[in-house]
Amino acid sequence: MQTSGSRAQPATGPRRRTPETRLGLVRRARRMNRALADAYPDAHCELDFTTPLELAAATILSAQCTDRRVNQVTPMLFAAYPDAAAYAGADRHELEEIIRPTGFFRNKTSSLIGLGAALLEKHGGELPATLSELVRLPGIGRKTANVILGNAFDVPGITVDTHFGRLVQRWGWTALTDPVKIEHAIGELIPRRDWTMLSHRVIFHGRRVCHSRKPACGACLLARDCPAFGTGVVEPEAASKLVKGVEAPRLLRLAGLDEELAESAADTAEPVEPAEPEPAGSTGPPPEAAEAKSAGDPR
Repeated sequence: MQTSGSRAQPATGPRRRTPETRLGLVRRARRMNRALADAYPDAHCELDFTTPLELAAATILSAQCTDRRVNQVTPMLFAAYPDAAAYAGADRHELEEIIRPTGFFRNKTSSLIGLGAALLEKHGGELPATLSELVRLPGIGRKTANVILGNAFDVPGITVDTHFGRLVQRWGWTALTDPVKIEHAIGELIPRRDWTMLSHRVIFHGRRVCHSRKPACGACLLARDCPAFGTGVVEPEAASKLVKGVEAPRLLRLAGLDEELAESAADTAEPVEPAEPEPAGSTGPPPEAAEAKSAGDPR
């Protein structure tokens, strides 16, 4: 059976867009989602956690910080502050010193202490499992709430960060720029059961193939369905060198590239770099402003 992105053909620029019906868009988006599911069966949240509260804390720390750096800090944080009461009663200076490497540590400290106090006061020390309750907590906005719901409570949610928004716009799934409107627009295209995993798969694909500045168009398994094909490198051999990560050989095979190129990628593919922190204000107010509000989104 032919995949969504059989071997791409070289082009000199983005494809000319032709009018697409609503049904055509839905079918194309779902076809691309299935291709992403085949490509990234192990896509996951890259923040380390074992409880909903740990994920909430890690997500707050991830504002303007890479997941890798957060994961270096959280073992000490989680050991020192195992529950809401510990955060609520934290010595501010001690907490700041632990999370200092993540940046914006004073604002993040305020969010963590405020989060612990709010959980004790309103939720018996436990993180609630609804969007409406989560977004009322210090340091947690809609995007962070969807991360928590999808990954800690198995409640489907679409997490729209800068990188997710960039790809779905590039793919022509939506032209909207407001994160909440993007979330609703994509939710109408993709079955609800797939929302959480779609968020992970899009981010995985963006970090490995569909790069911001130089996408590997000629080595992309979504090429056939992508209206932006030609934005990046289209010559297969050159494009294959842009594909990153241990998945590179399999991704090249799924894209229909020569077996020789796929085999060589096993030795030459660069590792996936830590995800770039989102630019301040890209999907909301900057951390120092957001965290000053009880419903601010620090992601």
